[in-house]
Amino acid sequence: MITFKISKKSTAPSSEGAVDLNFLGRVRSKIQDPFFWSDWLVVVAFVFVIAFFGAIAPAEFLTLWNLNNILVAASIPAIIAVGQTFTVLTAGIDLSVSSTMTFGAVTFGLAFTNGWPLWQCVLIGTIAGTFVGLLNGLIIAKRKINDFIVTLGMLSVASGAALVLSDGKPRQVISESLATLAIGDKANIPYLMMVAFVIVVVAHFVLFHTRFGTHVFAVGGDPESARAMGISVVKIKIAVYVISGALAGFAATLAISRIGSAEPAANTSILLNSVAAVVVGGVSLFGGRGTILGPFIATLLLQSLTNGLTVIGVAAYYQYLSIGLVVILSAALVRTDK
Repeated sequence: MITFKISKKSTAPSSEGAVDLNFLGRVRSKIQDPFFWSDWLVVVAFVFVIAFFGAIAPAEFLTLWNLNNILVAASIPAIIAVGQTFTVLTAGIDLSVSSTMTFGAVTFGLAFTNGWPLWQCVLIGTIAGTFVGLLNGLIIAKRKINDFIVTLGMLSVASGAALVLSDGKPRQVISESLATLAIGDKANIPYLMMVAFVIVVVAHFVLFHTRFGTHVFAVGGDPESARAMGISVVKIKIAVYVISGALAGFAATLAISRIGSAEPAANTSILLNSVAAVVVGGVSLFGGRGTILGPFIATLLLQSLTNGLTVIGVAAYYQYLSIGLVVILSAALVRTDK
């Protein structure tokens, strides 16, 4: 029996340097994917801002002293933004963070002026913030009241409590350890930024390498499906607000170290910066998608933008306008539905 073997000639392009159409298709798909921009837009913008101000004012903007100032200024907003990220990932928001930090600062100041050891003052300030976060979480998760309303009300409650406890007067805090924390550095990296970076790394690990982090994304993505899988939506909701409150309370220590006193007046820019960092950092306001590094880099971006505008002599009100436009533009570019 005779068999015939028919060989097929390959039709694939064989010339060197042939264009891989599949590769180009994947690149085009990535560029058109809004999630790609939500992950990388903040990095591109940060590099652009540094390059822009470095080009037009290198003698002022790119000095070691000025870059150090940017890192110091970004440290506290970065910590607050980490806590805010956890709440937004569950499709919530914490509008009370600025007052929570103030409440933590006042309790710190009261403890310090009464002779408590420094570590106990740090602890009591953190506990005070945690308590505010716990109240937020319980009311939102247990009573099923809108997070915007609850945290907006808590902003006023915590601010009022801080004013009552302090009698409206700042408490002076003089500590060599806190002064070293505020102005010290290691290898030209400020201690304040080191503390913030450690918190960012720990939060990243918790969010992406623990069961709790998986549950946070699940609750934010689809709470009903998460509940069907046996995840306690109530506990996760409470936990993220506790984290936000605890970090705000801890950040009070860093704020006190910089100004040398516990101020009873809330700094509303802390709230605005935390929300801006989350939006610019690509965290979905619908919940279920985001990173920790995104808001961290966004905090550096916003502080670099503010600093750069100051260096070139732009008035403060134009700075607010610029930052607001950046936030709106970022929200528009990375907007994704659930």
